[in-house]
Amino acid sequence: MNDILRERLIRKLDTLPEEKIYQILDYIDFLESKYAPKVSTAPNPLRRFAEGVEDTLRAGKMSAGAIAGTMNVMNKAVGVVTDVANAGKSVATEIAGVVTSVTSSKPQQPPPGPTGPAATPPASASTQTPPTQPPGDQRK
Repeated sequence: MNDILRERLIRKLDTLPEEKIYQILDYIDFLESKYAPKVSTAPNPLRRFAEGVEDTLRAGKMSAGAIAGTMNVMNKAVGVVTDVANAGKSVATEIAGVVTSVTSSKPQQPPPGPTGPAATPPASASTQTPPTQPPGDQRK
């Protein structure tokens, strides 16, 4: 759907009373079940819960005003929970970034195993060089 059509529909819906909006929603659900070539995307779990509450209230023949008030409160609650979830994701991402930078800047230790002077075999007697005498102590 293009943006102009979407805005036009919203403008038209904004002029109608709540009872008529729910009738339009029912009609859209009917049209979707008959003619939609694909399944509509599922809302996140919180929105799905809110829609379930709304449908339950409508099935219980609650007034449109009571449903609208309840849904306004639920929308605010969903917004708060969504903001908290996004903040948690942001913090987790920051922590992961710090951990990654700390682990990548750690000096690399040599792998365990025989290395260094203790690991080199001692020189055999035939390959050793004789000790030199100090310069002042030369004998003939």
